[in-house]
Amino acid sequence: MGTGSQSQYLDISYDQWVALPVSTGRPAARYKHAAIVVEEKLYIVGGSRNGRYLSDFQVLDLKSLMWSTIKLKMEASDMKNNDGSLLEAFPAISGHSMINWEKKLFLLAGLSKNVTDAVTVRFIDLELYNCGIVETSGNAPVARIGQSVTVFGSKVIMFGGEDRNRRLLNDVHVLDLETMTWSSVETTQTHPSPRYDHTAALHSERYLFIYGGCSHSIFFNDLHVLDLETMEWSRPQMQGDVLSARAGHASVMIDGNWYIVGGGDNKSGASETLVINMSKLVVSVLTSVKGRDPLASEGISISLASLGGENFLVTFGGYNGKYHNEVFIMRPKPRDALQTKILQSPAAAAAAASVTAAYALAKAELLELTEREDSNDRVVPVDISQKDVSVEINIIREEKKKLESSIMEITTENSALKARIEETRGYYTDLSKELQSLKGQLVAERSRCAKLEAQIGDLQKMLQSMPSLEKEVQTLRTEKSVFERDMELAASVQRQRSGGIWRWVSG
Repeated sequence: MGTGSQSQYLDISYDQWVALPVSTGRPAARYKHAAIVVEEKLYIVGGSRNGRYLSDFQVLDLKSLMWSTIKLKMEASDMKNNDGSLLEAFPAISGHSMINWEKKLFLLAGLSKNVTDAVTVRFIDLELYNCGIVETSGNAPVARIGQSVTVFGSKVIMFGGEDRNRRLLNDVHVLDLETMTWSSVETTQTHPSPRYDHTAALHSERYLFIYGGCSHSIFFNDLHVLDLETMEWSRPQMQGDVLSARAGHASVMIDGNWYIVGGGDNKSGASETLVINMSKLVVSVLTSVKGRDPLASEGISISLASLGGENFLVTFGGYNGKYHNEVFIMRPKPRDALQTKILQSPAAAAAAASVTAAYALAKAELLELTEREDSNDRVVPVDISQKDVSVEINIIREEKKKLESSIMEITTENSALKARIEETRGYYTDLSKELQSLKGQLVAERSRCAKLEAQIGDLQKMLQSMPSLEKEVQTLRTEKSVFERDMELAASVQRQRSGGIWRWVSG
């Protein structure tokens, strides 16, 4: 694959990952960074490596396949931290989300040295290459990492994540990009269990899909849908291949098809690249990789690029026992854009069922009024006037309305009860598993504490014996001093005796 032209990408086979031949100037390997393609350039911001947050801003020109590092300029108003210390040009950050809006990159949430109570929104101007913090208003969500952020018109929808106290979240918040105002959203029906490192996508400008993620002990493979018109959660019935449990994966939507790559479950990386046809709700495995391939990594990023008039998927980074900085590209095969599937919420389904039942009941009652059986069990029409029929129909309609109202109330109440039961069951299951995990950790900690207590006991005994040891050492020192004096005296006497003998011989 050559460099320097968009046409180079049109030679790539469909639905296959290909490593881009970038040999020099690669940025440091990392994961949990943020990435996006804007006008044929792949932008990489921050991430983590060996427990250290990164603050660099890297750009890959997808035409020349050349990497470059851009130094950002901080706006004067944002030059200091909350404690008054000087702020670096761009803070080291990890676990954040990034979107493109009106020639600016907006970074939301994530971990950095500058700790805040609420989510921080930062910007990078792609024309001036300056950066800073965006002032927002409204009810800002609590600071977090591992959240999902999805653009919906001129708004951003944030779901879930983990706050700095490691509390898992399943809340929904909206940021209006035109006014930079936050608002919280109240949703109904069975919520997804609290999670982080999941992925999200918007379908048909109405349905927000949430897939996977994890708690502190569980990796999820469930799929949830939030109807943005009714703000009701539901669980769609999927067909095709089974969704694998994974967290730390990345995804992108193209013409009603949701592409998902990477992630894992702390034991192994997810090797399958999935595509979900959102109109048919069918899951397919697009391709698979082997072992510790960079594409089977957690904290990987995926971006959508338009090159040569076609769509391409671009991945970067990730971690699966090794940090990666390779760039892979896929040319997805064009797929049919089918009619949008209307995802009926539980409440809507119950209402439709109650209306159908009431209609059937009214129809049966009307049939009984207009027909009867004779002595030979044959159905014959009843001779009644049009006026009587109209009166009876009106009565039936009134009764039908009352029945519909009663059925709706009962159905709504049952739906709410079922939702609470399911939610309680979900929380109970999660808590039970986390409890088992904590019990295992507690047993290990108790064993470790017992060993430490034994070591402390030995050290205390040694400390208690120190005074006697010091006395013994002092006694030995005294004996040594006496012995040295005796030796010096003996040597002196010996010298005197030797001198006298020599003098006697010489004389």
